[in-house]
Amino acid sequence: MTKHHRQAAPERASLYDDITNKIIAELEDGRLPWVQPWGTAAAKAPLAMPRNASTRRGYSGINVLILWGAVIEHGFPGQSWLTFRQALSLGGNVRKGERGTTVVYADRFIPDTEKKRARETGEDAQAVPFLKRFTVFN
Repeated sequence: MTKHHRQAAPERASLYDDITNKIIAELEDGRLPWVQPWGTAAAKAPLAMPRNASTRRGYSGINVLILWGAVIEHGFPGQSWLTFRQALSLGGNVRKGERGTTVVYADRFIPDTEKKRARETGEDAQAVPFLKRFTVFN
């Protein structure tokens, strides 16, 4: 492990494991999570890509599979999702006891210390990948 990579806290479940386990559970239940659930009796939501209800931005990548799975599992009537704070900012709320669905955001960034090191050595700055989880509600 390089000095740029940090391990997740041991008490916190691995995000990769969580997503892998959800996909395996879908497969064991006879569903292919990468196939849009057209015609599925459990899919009460309109046939559409999941979107953030506040920003109208469409979800992509693994988040599409995660959110389609949640729509089928819980019988949600729509493909719109919000974080807790987004719901509050729009004048709404999240019902007490409601369970959200975890989605992820992956990107890279260059820490200031790495930018400084690169300037001093003349080398290229190395980006550090990160993965952040968010809880969204339908």
